Order: sequence, then structure tokens, then C-alpha cells
Amino acid sequence: MIDQEESARILYAGLSPQDVPRYTIAQAARYVGLSPTTLRSWVRGRSYPRSGTAVRSEPLIKASGLLSFSNLVEAHILRALRRDEDVRMSFLRTALSFAEKEYRIERLLLSEQLRAAPGEVLLEQYGRLINLGRAGQLALRHFFDAHLKRVEWDALGRPEQFFPGFVSVPVLPAPEIPRLIVLDPGVSFGKPVLASRMGLRVSAIVSRIDAGEDEDAVAQDYGIERREVDAAIDFYERAA
Repeated sequence: MIDQEESARILYAGLSPQDVPRYTIAQAARYVGLSPTTLRSWVRGRSYPRSGTAVRSEPLIKASGLLSFSNLVEAHILRALRRDEDVRMSFLRTALSFAEKEYRIERLLLSEQLRAAPGEVLLEQYGRLINLGRAGQLALRHFFDAHLKRVEWDALGRPEQFFPGFVSVPVLPAPEIPRLIVLDPGVSFGKPVLASRMGLRVSAIVSRIDAGEDEDAVAQDYGIERREVDAAIDFYERAA
């Protein structure tokens, strides 16, 4: 008898649900709160002049076409590190490569070890490369931790759920954003759903509101809280 993971690999032609291509760059950018241009440069690389010729940088995220759930999580974590539009991708790549080699982790951005020593080394190296002072390092740590809290990891330390939350750089540690919306590669083809009602898509709630139905009536009909309807509307509008 095959287990659930093996069944999923058969269904997805040998791939785990986390690695199935499913999101366009525009969709993924909306879900993680990035501009499509920024995410495209992370996935496709970016051209820049050097010695009179155009050179293309290596991508930070490897995806041949559509992005997978794993790629989505990588983009979410990278968003925590890229605090300034002018920070060169080479700094991110150098710090990430150093930490991965130091701890022999192939894809650190997809490892729960980000919460432990490998994550600390990544932040230290990155902070040194972009000349962050002590206060800047602490702010980066808070921002990074806030992003890690939006990801749930399975028993093998791999990301299995992502709770979108448009996290801002805090002056002080911010209260945790409620995890009401979730993306799970094994549920509704990885589309945004309510965390309390896995399978109830955000788009289904929003379409009823757009049709003129009352928010409280929609909440009552689905047996959910009004704040979940509001969260669905807010997420949909901010990710549009």
C-alpha cells in the first residue's frame, strides 16, 4: 500500500506537490507582495553592463517556466532579505552560497534550518556585505523571523504551507499577523484558501461579495467568521 506522499508523486509525474509548476510570475509576485519585475529578475536573472558588454546575472530562484510552491516560498524568504531596492542580487547570492556550503545544505531557503545556525550565518554574511550596523542587523533579524512565521514545515523540515501576510519592516517587533489565508500545494492546486476551511478558495468568497452579497451573510452561509471574509477581501485586493 502506497503512502500519501508516494501517491502525490504518481499523480504529479514523479514530482512532489511542492515542486509542481503552477504559478505565473505575476501570480507569485502578488502572493508574496513583490513587483513582477523584481521577481522576474530573481527567476530569470538580469542584464547589466560590464566592460562595454551586456552580462546576465545568475538567477536566485531556479524555475524553467511556471513557478512551484517551493519557488513561492523561496521568493517569500528572499523578500525578507532584500530590504532596499538598490541592494545588488550578487550580495544575496554570495551570502546564500556561503551559508549553503558551510552547512552542506543544497537549498537553504527551503530548509527549516533557516531558524537555526545556518540562518544566522546567512544573515551575518549578508549584513556584512551590505554594511549593516548593529541596529540594522536587529531590524533584519526581526523582519526575517516575521517571514519565517508565515511558513509551516513538515516532519522532514520542508515547507508544506505558506500563509500570505504582507509584512512590513517593523520599528519594534510587530504583533503576529493572523494566519487566516493559506497556500498549500496539496489543496485546491495551491490556490489561496481559508486556513480554517481548507478547500474554500479566497476567490469564491470574493466573487460572492462582488456579486453584491452582504459580508455577514456570506460568513454565515459558509460557517466562518466575518473577519475571515474581510481577510479574503483584503488579501484579494492587495494581491490584485
